[in-house]
Amino acid sequence: MSTQPSTPSDRKTTASPPLDASVLDGFSDPVLLVDPEHTIVDYNRAARHMLGAGALGSRLDQFLNSDHIRAEIDARLAGTPATRSEVFLPHPVARYFELNVWRLPDLTSSGPAWAMLVLRDITESKKTAKMRADFVANVSHELRSPLSSLLGFIETLRGPAAGDVEATQKFLEIMEGEAGRMARLVNDLLALSKLETEEHIWPEDAVDVGSILSQVADILMVRATEYGMSFVLENMDGLPRVLGAEDELVQVFQNLASNAISYGQPNTEIRVTASLIENVPGGDGPGVAIAVCNQGDGIPADEIPRLTERFYRVDKGRSRTMGGTGLGLAIVKHIVARHRGALDIESTLSESTTFTVSLPLANQ
Repeated sequence: MSTQPSTPSDRKTTASPPLDASVLDGFSDPVLLVDPEHTIVDYNRAARHMLGAGALGSRLDQFLNSDHIRAEIDARLAGTPATRSEVFLPHPVARYFELNVWRLPDLTSSGPAWAMLVLRDITESKKTAKMRADFVANVSHELRSPLSSLLGFIETLRGPAAGDVEATQKFLEIMEGEAGRMARLVNDLLALSKLETEEHIWPEDAVDVGSILSQVADILMVRATEYGMSFVLENMDGLPRVLGAEDELVQVFQNLASNAISYGQPNTEIRVTASLIENVPGGDGPGVAIAVCNQGDGIPADEIPRLTERFYRVDKGRSRTMGGTGLGLAIVKHIVARHRGALDIESTLSESTTFTVSLPLANQ
């Protein structure tokens, strides 16, 4: 069967691949036909998008330089039964593919056989699997430490410290703190799971973000005062309502304000500023941007992209001392995403850090 090219200028080879071009273009994954010399004799739209329009008639290894792919092609052409395998291609963008290679004889003559390659991109599934494994490992690590402490103190209270009132009181306070840490971790995990499940559902309520910010400042004022810190709320009057779930937005700004206290310098101000914006980043309408800024050590630029990862901490020891679970900013990210908003982080070392949440207006 001769090829009926959909892009005549692209199909320069004089060979006659055994599959019609319309058949190849019916595949959503990249499909390539190569001859025994590994020359590309035909490919579909997905493969043209992947390799470029000038790949036809060129050797495959100019575009996919992989010993594994070359070996699979030669094995199929030699008559070895087809198998399914994975291949990693680092250029131009690192990706993982499921590779299937078949031997196709030339149906029009007694000429050479052809090899058909199908590449299915599995990069996202590989990343997801790694994230799940890392998540389980992190959860296990985060729970193991307080559990080990609790078991150790219980053993001590039953043994050497039995009857020692002062030691008992001291250990019970520590045990209470460790149990509280585990409870916060479990609660944050449940919250994160719920958010991921409902992230595709838009909130429907119109909420007063100025009132939410005042509420958060009141909740955290006592803790801030312990460090000589104070909240300064700017431009809160007359703010238009935003589309959102009030409880979730309280959690967003409580997490950000709590972090501002934890990582800010004592005896400084935490400034919370609201402003109207013409377009929410990544959206198509006006919104309100709320910036939470503290004065402190700042965050190194290379750390900022990872701040919203689960369990990622810039200062691990300090975070645990403050009672953090390492999930606060991950929760913020998912809530903001559910609200079709945007989160931006800016920091200057030894000066300040600003977290800005942009939310669409309720009438959009």
